[in-house]
Amino acid sequence: MTSPFDLSGKRAIVTGSTRGIGRAIAEAFLAAGAQVLVSSESVEDTETVSRELGQPGIAADVTIDGDLETLVDFALSEFDGIDILVCNAGITGKPGPFASVEMDDFDRVMALNLRSQVMLANLALPHIAAGGGGAAVLMSSISALRGNGAINAYALSKAGVSQLARNLAVEWGPRNVRVNAIAPGFIATDLSRPLLENEAFMARRMAMTPLRRPGQPEEVAVAAQFLASDAGSFVTGQTLVVDGGTVITDGS
Repeated sequence: MTSPFDLSGKRAIVTGSTRGIGRAIAEAFLAAGAQVLVSSESVEDTETVSRELGQPGIAADVTIDGDLETLVDFALSEFDGIDILVCNAGITGKPGPFASVEMDDFDRVMALNLRSQVMLANLALPHIAAGGGGAAVLMSSISALRGNGAINAYALSKAGVSQLARNLAVEWGPRNVRVNAIAPGFIATDLSRPLLENEAFMARRMAMTPLRRPGQPEEVAVAAQFLASDAGSFVTGQTLVVDGGTVITDGS
């Protein structure tokens, strides 16, 4: 009996898939039988990971519409169709309150984290629908779900991503395309290494997390696999929180 988590024969685009959560998603999809198009802004990183995973790859700056068009066209030429879209590429931007936000940084964060997902969905979802349906997974954050005095544009962009998933789910559901978001908590990646090595931060953050540990990229990846596979066949328009309980705790 085939597992409902099986992705055999599925064709996926995963942006930001050369490191961290994105690479873990690419590897999980491959292990489940999918073909994966590797992509990041870096030509060198994309070529390296594409070679390591044995999958096609193309560098793309997701803030450039032409690059996104090329990305989708390349996927169609390599796979002759698209079944899964994972919009994972993103940046944190400069921390601080909105009172001191730098609007150039704000614009870049919004362009990369939110606008690019709108554009890529508009390019890819018609092809997913034309093939009989499939799924899109958008990367949100727990910062989208609660207030924060030091995460400005990032939190706002991720809140927009969760709303985008809801809107796209309504728009594309009648054509058998499911759209969901994932909201990771604190995940141990190379990008989070400075925080992992900050004892004061870790003590405070782990006290706010019932499981008392950071998450691993693979734990987000399996959530993406669930949402992209038949295991999540009746789930759409949701934001799945993967945070060890951070957003539900009172800190005790």
